[in-house]
Order: sequence, then C-alpha cells, then structure tokens
Amino acid sequence: MHDKQSYLNYMFAIIDIETCGGRFEYPKGRIIEISVLVHDGLQVVDKFTSLINPGSYISPLYTRISGITNDMVENAPRFHQVAKRILEMTEGRIFVAHNVGFDYGFVKEEFNSLGYKFQREKLCTVRLSRKLIPGRISYSLGHLCASLNIPIEGRHRAEGDAVATAQLFDLLLRLKADHPQYKNMGVEEIMDRRIDKIKQYILKKLPEDCGVYYFLDKEGKIIYIGKSSNMYQRALSHFNSKERKGKRMLNDLYDVNFQLTGSELVALLVESEEIKKHRPQYNRARKADTFTHSINWSEDENGIINFKITSSGEPFNVLRSFTGYASARECLERWLDEYSLCLRYCGLTEDDAICFNHHIKKCNGICAGEEDTETYNKRALKIVKEYSFGNTNFLIVEEGRHAEERALVLIENGHYGGYGYADLTGQANSPEELREAIKKTHSYPDNDDIVRGWLNKHNVKTLLLKGISDKVTG
Repeated sequence: MHDKQSYLNYMFAIIDIETCGGRFEYPKGRIIEISVLVHDGLQVVDKFTSLINPGSYISPLYTRISGITNDMVENAPRFHQVAKRILEMTEGRIFVAHNVGFDYGFVKEEFNSLGYKFQREKLCTVRLSRKLIPGRISYSLGHLCASLNIPIEGRHRAEGDAVATAQLFDLLLRLKADHPQYKNMGVEEIMDRRIDKIKQYILKKLPEDCGVYYFLDKEGKIIYIGKSSNMYQRALSHFNSKERKGKRMLNDLYDVNFQLTGSELVALLVESEEIKKHRPQYNRARKADTFTHSINWSEDENGIINFKITSSGEPFNVLRSFTGYASARECLERWLDEYSLCLRYCGLTEDDAICFNHHIKKCNGICAGEEDTETYNKRALKIVKEYSFGNTNFLIVEEGRHAEERALVLIENGHYGGYGYADLTGQANSPEELREAIKKTHSYPDNDDIVRGWLNKHNVKTLLLKGISDKVTG
C-alpha cells in the first residue's frame, strides 16, 4: 500500500496524445487526440479526453497508426477550444508521459502557436521504468505493459495509452515504496540527473529576449559568455548539444546571469568585450585582446591605392586588425588572389619592381604599365568599401530594451566608440545630445570588424553627428 503522506506534495497530470506528424511541424504535425488524467499519487481523480481537429490533412500513415480518420476529427474542437481545460488540469502538476519529450513537445508547440508559453515540470515513465525495472529488452509502452500484464484497451488511442501509462505509474510508485535505495526519494529525484535540474533552473531564469548571458560554475566564476536574440532558446540549444566540449561545460554549470541589450549589434559588441575581459574557459572565439598588426590603405602620389601591413600603433586608414603578422599576411594574400592585386602596391616587393605575380598572370600589370590606375583602383576600392565606414562620425540607431527606447552605437573618428541607450519618444534630441548617452568602453580593433560586418548585412538608421541623416547603409 502507498505511503499516502509521501505523495501529498505531488499532483500528476498523465498525458498521452495522438498526432498527424512525427514532430511538430506546423501545420503538418499537429495533435489529433489528447487525454489528460489527473493522478494524486494514489489514483486517477479526474479525466479529460478529446479528439482535436488539427486543421490539416491526416495522412493514411497516421490513420493506420491511430485509427483516427479525417472524418472523425471534422467536427471535433480545435486545440484553442480545449486549451483552457488542459491548462487547468496541468497547472501546478507534474506532466507525466511515456517518452515525455514527445508528448510535452507537441503540447508546448500547440500553445506556442497560440502565443502562450507552456511550462511544466516533466516526468518520464520510460526513464523511471529503467531505474525501477532494469534489464528489460524493450521499454516501449506496448512491450513493457505486455511483460507486466498491464492491459491496454485501445492501443495508439490517447485514452487507452494514458490509462495504461497511469497503471504503469501506479506500479512504479509501489516498486519505489519498497526499494531500499529509492523509497525515501521523490519520484522526480530518482530520474532527474543533476544536469536536468540545472537545465530547468537555468531556463527558468533566462527570458526570451535579446541579450548576453553568463554561465557560472559552483564558485561563481564565469565559464562561458554567449549572446542571442532569444537567450532562452540559445541556452536550450546548449543542453541539446552533442559536442564533447559542450557536455563538459554543462557538467561545470551551476548558475546563469544575463543582461538585456535589445539590439543584436550591442549584444555582439558586449559579448566580444566581456569575453576578452573574463576569458571564460569554454569560449573559443574573440579571446584575443592584443592586436599587434593591421592592414592600412592609402593613395600614393600617382593616385594608386596601396595596402600595407603595419604595426597597430599606426591608426590611420586601418581596414583590419590582427593578433600577429602571420594572420595579417594571410588576409592580404587572400585579397591578392581574389582581387588580382599587385605585390608592389601591397608592400610585398620592391617599390620599383615588376612583381612576380605579373609573371605568373595573377597581377594584371599595373606595376609594368600594362593596366591603368582607374581599372586597378576599381578592384581595390571594393576592399576599402567593405572594410571602411561610410562616414567618420555617426550614431547607429538600433532597437532598445523596450518599445520606448533605442540603442545607440557610436562611430567616432572612423572607429567604434561605445554604446548607450536613449528615450527617443519625447522631444527630438540632436545627435550631439544623444552622444551624451554613450557609455565609453575599452575599444578593441575587432569591434570595428563587428560593426562593419553588421552594416554590410543590415539596413540601419544612422545619425550623422553634424546633423541628422536617415542614411541607410546596406
């Protein structure tokens, strides 16, 4: 007999669904039948079962599995018509199912399609069975119930499978009560790994908003910094990762902090700066904080565009910065090949030499007087345009952290100068006034690369600091 007192704190919603798709893929993969049994730890105390009109075609494949036809659901309620009942029966209760990820995923996505975020604690009778009834050949509901003499009246129909799952759940609770290792544990403690509990804790803290998040270890040290337009979903992807390094990180994970940015561009910039500042163990990109070389450009006395690798102490007309000479040289050689540049005008051969690339037909001969300046410069200017800002001093205006706010990114003297936030709903502010909202930060050269990359991929609003301009950069 159950120890009733041990279950007073638990109320379970045992659920089974039938679908017209192997996964939720709107509108093909939808719920076509649902059954919810409320279980108090001793017995089923409430029940709800209904066919659901999915608003889409049920293929013969899924009719063969469940026996549910298009005619059967034609006059059935849509999911939104039974959603309130499902919410009421699952509110404050643990969502129980056999292979709970499948049923929970479909129910959650049906609510997502209505604009509602459905979240419940979950318990899987497959995993609980593996703990309490080890060594079975198969843990499918059909095989497991057959081996335990649990009848299923209406296999692959929601209520029949839900009732069988409830009977299996009863048996598991009895086995738990008699088990020397598990009898004093809650059922969720038996099946939950530490990583599952951390997952639930982390996901409850993170909003579905744009920002930067910080994963912390047991001592509160930052072990990973990430950014996303949806921090909740990005964190969820970490838990679904199959990478070995990602799994090691999850084993060290104990807590999370975050900051909202509103703007994805600001999130990129904050992430890059914070990674350099904290150097987290599990971040691979953007850790370098020392940039020793850059590629600069200039026009010589003949009007020919020159590129040159210099030390990063020479700040004028910088196109890209690098952590060493080798990476700068690799980039410049890539440009040489892609744009048929001349070695002489890239500072890689003597000033008066006909370059070797001309001899092997990779330079079109500007060094030998065989190509005119305008034609050569047209190719070189493509690089300058890609890696330069159109104006020297301006503000980029992005989405803020709420509807009445805008994020501002400052470009000053041709380089990233910081970010800030301003309320633009009131009296119009001049660009110079908005500039006062900028938070000055330590600017690393690769921040310029981040901003340039963003401008090349997005249409943005900018404000010139000498006046307002709705210039669109794309």
